[in-house]
Amino acid sequence: MAGRMVVGSAALAELVRPASAPDPAGGHRMLPVRAELTGLLPHRGLRRGSTVAVGLGQPRHSGATSLILALLAEASRAGSWCAVVGVPTFGAGAAAEAGIALDRLALVPDPGPEWPTVVAALIDGVDVVVTAVPTTVSASISARLAARARQRGSVLVPYGRWDGADVTLQVVRGVWQGLGPGRGRLRRREVTVSARGRGAAARPKEIKVWLPGDESTRVIPRAAGSAVPSRRLRVVTPVARPLPVAGTGR
Repeated sequence: MAGRMVVGSAALAELVRPASAPDPAGGHRMLPVRAELTGLLPHRGLRRGSTVAVGLGQPRHSGATSLILALLAEASRAGSWCAVVGVPTFGAGAAAEAGIALDRLALVPDPGPEWPTVVAALIDGVDVVVTAVPTTVSASISARLAARARQRGSVLVPYGRWDGADVTLQVVRGVWQGLGPGRGRLRRREVTVSARGRGAAARPKEIKVWLPGDESTRVIPRAAGSAVPSRRLRVVTPVARPLPVAGTGR
């Protein structure tokens, strides 16, 4: 089992704090991201209560999952709880390699028809909630979930099209490195990530980064060197632990 496997709204009751509890963030309204990504976000981090969408990329799905991992890593290292809903291919090995703490990661691979309830329950008690966006989600449901995130102080990260996000990040180009003429292996990818949004994020931005990097995602210099160190994926088999009782999930 990868991270904490949570299925259905009843099982979430022991994970999240009561919905009536106040936002515990206090003055800590910003969750950190890797330094290379701060320029894409209007507050240079994941502001509690905000909605930061991740587009599916061009071509579809290209680099989007790696971008999500990069977004979650620093917040998780700093002690935040994260949840991923509706992404059955989300891998524990890749998450651990990116620096995400698996004992503070809740996974709901298939929320089924209870998707809005599951996401709302996680927003009540988890710092960062990533969710795949169903094709049938209505504007009223997405607006209610975004409003709930603002009220509870959670960061909502829709994965897919989401109108009204504070900022939308999307991988628009990507080139793999590592293969030579007829030999070699894929090592990492140079991607261009765009950011667009509203308010402080209204001005479009683009950066180039390595996904993955050698030790972290990093901005690509104008004259990047040709040597690229390789990495191996560390397979992680986390030990299942009891879910925390209500009020201690953060």
